[in-house]
Parts: sequence; structure tokens; C-alpha cells
Amino acid sequence: MAPEAGADRLTQASLRVEELSKLSDEDLKTRFWELSHQMMRPVVELARTHTSPSIERAVLLRMGIDSVSSHGVVDKIYEKGLLGKGAGHVVLKLSHERGLSLREAAALIVTDETVLDGLFEIKEAQS
Repeated sequence: MAPEAGADRLTQASLRVEELSKLSDEDLKTRFWELSHQMMRPVVELARTHTSPSIERAVLLRMGIDSVSSHGVVDKIYEKGLLGKGAGHVVLKLSHERGLSLREAAALIVTDETVLDGLFEIKEAQS
């Protein structure tokens, strides 16, 4: 690396430090999450476009969902067009929203045809 390049990087780093020092803790937190989401976008897209039912069943198995249930859960998630969200993500989100264990959420997905409807719709803030 040429000495000028190193000096330029130090100058850029100093400017960033100066810029960030002007931000409040809340602004820093917001900036952190913006950059985190920006950084993860390509990873999420890759996962969304490069998954398969067998990968999603493997994820569920590692989450403690039995083999038979994992097949049914992945089938239902696939039918609803949500496989790209990740089966584990779907089960976890349903679990949190309904206050269920992961196994209970998985069982509900298999038995209730409507439980996934609207799960990923943006909920409007109530005034």
C-alpha cells in the first residue's frame, strides 16, 4: 500500500469520527440499524432465492421440530408462497405473535389452513 493511500484512509476515518461525534445516541442507534439492514440485504436476497424445502426442513429440525411435522410445515409454507421468508422465520414469527412454543406454532401451521394468512402483512399503527 502506498503511503498516500494510508494517509488518505486516515483522513477519511478522522472525518467519519468527527461526523459521528455530532450524532446523539439515538441517531447513532438509528444509523447502526440502517447500515445493518443495508449490509444484510444481499444476504437476505441470496437466502430468499437459494433455499429449498429440504434446507427449510433441516432448519426446522435444528429448531426442535420433529421430522414429520417439519415436512407438513414446509409444505404449508410453500403452498402459501412464504418459503422465501424461511420456514424457521415463519414459525418463529407465528410463535411470537401468538405466544406459542415453536412446536405449538409448527403444529398450528399444519392444522390451521388460515394461520399464515396475513402473517407478513404490514400492520398499520393504531391511533
